[in-house]
Amino acid sequence: MEKSYARAGAVLLLTAGCLIVLRPFLPAMLFAAAVAISSWPLYLRLLRRFKGRRSLAALTMTLSLTLLVIVPLALVAYRLADSIAQAFEAIRAALDQGELLPPQWIRDIPLVGQQFDDYLRQLVASRERMMALARRMVEPARHTLFSGGLILGAGIVQMILAAFVSFFFYRDGEALRSVSMAAMRRLMGEQAESVDTIVAQTVRGVMYGLLGTALAQALVAAFGFALAGVPGVALLSALVFVTSLIPLGPPAIWGAAALWLFAEGRAGWGVFMLVWGFFCISGVDNVVRPILISRGSSLPFLLTFLGVLGGVIAFGVVGIFIGPTLLAVGYALLSGWTETRDPIVRQDRQG
Repeated sequence: MEKSYARAGAVLLLTAGCLIVLRPFLPAMLFAAAVAISSWPLYLRLLRRFKGRRSLAALTMTLSLTLLVIVPLALVAYRLADSIAQAFEAIRAALDQGELLPPQWIRDIPLVGQQFDDYLRQLVASRERMMALARRMVEPARHTLFSGGLILGAGIVQMILAAFVSFFFYRDGEALRSVSMAAMRRLMGEQAESVDTIVAQTVRGVMYGLLGTALAQALVAAFGFALAGVPGVALLSALVFVTSLIPLGPPAIWGAAALWLFAEGRAGWGVFMLVWGFFCISGVDNVVRPILISRGSSLPFLLTFLGVLGGVIAFGVVGIFIGPTLLAVGYALLSGWTETRDPIVRQDRQG
């Protein structure tokens, strides 16, 4: 008995030490594992085409991940930073020339437009008040932009590391799965197979739901932006793709596009953008996401929301994927163990 306790204690200490060592790389490893699991059927097809050459197939999958996800995200980050810098320069030039005036559409806002327009004109006319307001806001704005840039940069670094780790997950995936299944059988017995199936299906369902919905919303948004004549269609569509992973994210993008159209005096296209954004861009989420996640875990909206926010806080940008995936796996396992929901096992038995 004492030997058993000593062995268990040694295993716990060793596990804790390994986690401490791997803690800086844990977000990238979890993200790489989710990507590898969700794209494993594609990797197997590629492996058959390459006649069993695992390294070549794994390298192809890794390069595809880099080209399809990491490079576009880095370009969006660069374009966004450049656009913000240009906007600050334009505002500064307008202030220096005294040409910064509120647009006409602000005055046309019902009930509060006249008062708001008068306040903005008085603020612009008074150099002292404008400078006081700028001094109050410049430091928070600088801090917010700097923090956001650090988070986005760290997320890109994590994704690069995840792409590197995913190569080994693809190449050695069969061996890793054999080891994990052996450990699960020791811990769970006969339930190991069903748990493995639930985890795999849930991860794929959540990843397909997140990325598929984001892609669909970006394509619909690009069509609407191009039709309405909004500039920067590619950048705005990429922002819709990124923000669609966050609940209530896309309305901030198409809402800003609608405000720009109103400011340009194109009220008809502004109304079109609002209608298109509400019913088409945001409506895609209610149609595509349930279809794509239907084969995995139908995670409640509250857990999805908490998973995204908690994942970002805990893991950074890649937590957008990790948070909902972990909660979905836990939700599916808990539902299966309490016998309240076990659709995947039933589907496998019927199939």
